[in-house]
Amino acid sequence: MDLQFLGTSSGVPTKARNVSATAVIEASGTGWYLVDCGEGTQHQLLHSPLSVRDLRAILITHVHGDHCFGLPGLLASAGMSGRKEPLQLVLPADLQTWVRQSLAVSDTYLPFELQMQPVETFTGLEHGNVQIGVVELSHRVPSYGFVFEERDPEPRLDTQRLQADGIPAGPMWGQLARGRTVEHEGRQLDPQTYLQPTRPAQRIIVCGDNDRPELLSTLAANVDVLVHEATFTQPVVERTQATFGHSTAAAVARFAETAGVRNLVLTHFSARYQSGGGRGGSIEEVREEAQAHYNGHLTLARDLQRYRLGRDGVVVEVE
Repeated sequence: MDLQFLGTSSGVPTKARNVSATAVIEASGTGWYLVDCGEGTQHQLLHSPLSVRDLRAILITHVHGDHCFGLPGLLASAGMSGRKEPLQLVLPADLQTWVRQSLAVSDTYLPFELQMQPVETFTGLEHGNVQIGVVELSHRVPSYGFVFEERDPEPRLDTQRLQADGIPAGPMWGQLARGRTVEHEGRQLDPQTYLQPTRPAQRIIVCGDNDRPELLSTLAANVDVLVHEATFTQPVVERTQATFGHSTAAAVARFAETAGVRNLVLTHFSARYQSGGGRGGSIEEVREEAQAHYNGHLTLARDLQRYRLGRDGVVVEVE
């Protein structure tokens, strides 16, 4: 699975960073999932190869506007682009009425079914080779993270089993290879029965705002990539005596080191941290603080950059 960040700023956008939105892209094909949808997300998509027609689901971590204000516009654009497939939308229950009213008062017609589920009772979903779970976090309002896990990564046909079961080579094999159920001699053939993974399954956690990284202890033990906010550095928190329900780079890094996280990707940076430095501070302060506490592979997410977990288990930038 790949990650492409459509927004990495906290609270408000900057000239270099939009507010929160992260795409999780299937390893095979063009299907993708959107975690959070801050204002301007649909404009960021125009600078990426991602299409709303291939969007499998939108998952909103919490009610704050920098994580959801882009929803009505993105949904409207998806309809105008000709999308027909149903779209799953997992979001806090309090936002469901807001989404419906936003579409209604703006006279927005969606030519596809919008299947809304409250995140508070979300039990997970599966689409193709990807299954998604949820974890409850800690913030000023209820906040959640989403766990993406592959079922059969880059599957290949088990030809020996097909032959043993008397299924002749031909079009049926092709259908099964594409994950489609086929009928043979009056019985339904489940493609998962005849597909084998060619590499270990990948597991990625994409978190919403969270001031208690330790809530991820159980899940993080076997995760390949943890995407977590690092809104502030420790000196800022010590000076202001407030975290506003967010984590510092030091807190997340210490947790990731203790939990043995292989790849830590930080995002959701306060607007004070600029790429070139300035009066507010430099993004390098975030990097240096995290590196002081974490020995794994550290990445500071950049807007529109795509990242991939390589076969060596390390996150790399995709050109």
